[in-house]
Amino acid sequence: MTLSPDQIQDIATVLQGCGPADSPLDALRRRFPGLKTSRCDAADIDMETPFRSFPQFDLHLIDGRDHCWRLTEDPQHATSVLIAMRGRGA
Repeated sequence: MTLSPDQIQDIATVLQGCGPADSPLDALRRRFPGLKTSRCDAADIDMETPFRSFPQFDLHLIDGRDHCWRLTEDPQHATSVLIAMRGRGA
């Protein structure tokens, strides 16, 4: 099932409120218990354009509708999110 525009905005709002010492994945999992989240180091996907950027990480949308997950820039196809960590490691 794809994420709604409101859910994506709520996810961005939660991430925007994360400070340097906060774990964005923990914050998302508390607020959205059923949301599939993954993380990686930003250097691992530095050729990809993030959906949104924040000081410590980037938010990427994942299209998981088919067998293999892939990054998408189209919010209408987003089923989960990937957090690319900058500077703190994955």
